[in-house]
Amino acid sequence: MEIAFGLIGGLGLFLYGMNVMSSGLQKAAGDKLKAIIGMLTNNRFIGVIVGAIVTAIVQSSSATTVMVVGFVNAGMMKLTQAVGVIMGANIGTTITAQLITIKIDKYAPIIVGIAVGVWLFTENRRIKQLAEALIGFGILFIGMKYMGDALRPLRESAFFKDMFISFGENQFYGILAGFLITVAVQSSSASTGILLALATQGLIPITAGLPILFGINIGTTTTAIISSIGANRTAKRAAAVHFMFNVVGTLVFIIFLQRPLFEIITRIDPTDIPRQIANAHTIFNITNTLIMLPFAKLLVYLSKKIIPGEEDAVVGVKYIDYRILETPSIALGSAIKETLHMGNVARDSLEHSIASFMEGSQKKIDETFKKEKIVNELERELAQYLVKLSNTNISNKNRETVDGLFNTINDIERVGDHAENIAELAQYKLDNQLNFSEVAIGELKEMSDLVIRAFKDSLTAMKTLDGSLAMKVIEIEGKVDTMEKSLRANHIGRLNNQQCVPSSGVIFLDIISNLERISDHSSNIAMSVLDELKEKK
Repeated sequence: MEIAFGLIGGLGLFLYGMNVMSSGLQKAAGDKLKAIIGMLTNNRFIGVIVGAIVTAIVQSSSATTVMVVGFVNAGMMKLTQAVGVIMGANIGTTITAQLITIKIDKYAPIIVGIAVGVWLFTENRRIKQLAEALIGFGILFIGMKYMGDALRPLRESAFFKDMFISFGENQFYGILAGFLITVAVQSSSASTGILLALATQGLIPITAGLPILFGINIGTTTTAIISSIGANRTAKRAAAVHFMFNVVGTLVFIIFLQRPLFEIITRIDPTDIPRQIANAHTIFNITNTLIMLPFAKLLVYLSKKIIPGEEDAVVGVKYIDYRILETPSIALGSAIKETLHMGNVARDSLEHSIASFMEGSQKKIDETFKKEKIVNELERELAQYLVKLSNTNISNKNRETVDGLFNTINDIERVGDHAENIAELAQYKLDNQLNFSEVAIGELKEMSDLVIRAFKDSLTAMKTLDGSLAMKVIEIEGKVDTMEKSLRANHIGRLNNQQCVPSSGVIFLDIISNLERISDHSSNIAMSVLDELKEKK
């Protein structure tokens, strides 16, 4: 029981330390993570590099592959791009094993002590984030020491010695053990940590360590498979590619490359079994990637055979996925993309509503109502996502951006509401066969063109962070305010002169009122852009 308590406590510290280190590294990386993901092209080699770098920062290949499933599900990544990232993730996760084998556990408490001191007293945000990463790094080693100390009594157990030796004699049992441990803890880094703790105590010979390591590599694929449940077909295919990549790689090594691998790692370090395991982990994943990368298209082809069918067209949410919250800075980028998507749907709704009034088109009235429902759905989903995002370990600067997005999605949703109002007025005009003077139609056309331009420009300014364009939107808002007052006075004059029937006059005034409010919301979005630019200075 004492061994179990020590092992569980040590594993808990190990996982907590890894989480703190990962959080600190992600905060320190900040927008660089978004830039790294932005490097993605259809070039599979770039994908491998991106996957390796992101995993080195996140400190978990499982987390990276879950994010990949999220990216694919959200339409931010193609399946061909995902293959390279998945392969790179397997390489990136080997850095954790290499770190663990550094023999600095006796210095871990002082590392934590110094890092906490820096974290408490520094005002520099970047230094504070790096200190946080260093705190996690130290706690990780303390956890490893606890696990090692807890396992030490097993050195005297003949049962455990014989069991681990049998893993070397019958590799299937070793692979199964590694697989089950990883499925249980849902982290290849954690199961590798347990394996290295056993090796540190001399409980596992390298002949048993290799098959367990292969099993860990297969077990880590279950995290992405579980994550893909409920996702679209392409996301499920990404998880299938990950599974095939690791299983085929394991088979290749067991059948053809195990002996060369054994000779290489024992030549590099003849006596240190933890180092041998860490080096085997790195060599296995790099070699597996080099072997399998030319067959990436074949893996994609096979995944489509395993999971057949065509994807449904995206109607509502397009870019956000809760799996991406694993990396808050990237999740923020996806939230901004989804906000722009919501804005584009609202823009379409606005254009259809104006056209429905001008043309008397029932089809465009119906299309406006349909688009408005999508806008409402996106606003609801985005608000929930932003709440989740604000509760993650994001930097203060990114938190301010999230707060600004709450206001922006509210403004966009109100634009959709006003477009729906205009479509309802168009429906009333159509049902009652109302006529408007050419002067009134011309005025509405002039004002609606200006308002649509303002809303489009506000979205473009948000996308590009263009301050000068945001200022132009605010200028247009002032013109629209003046125009609304002028058109209102002109139309009341026409009503007084009986140039327009009262029912038509009320509709005209309602439309220009809705257009003026849309212009106000466009100005609000532009102001948010200017606030964001101020924060960046």
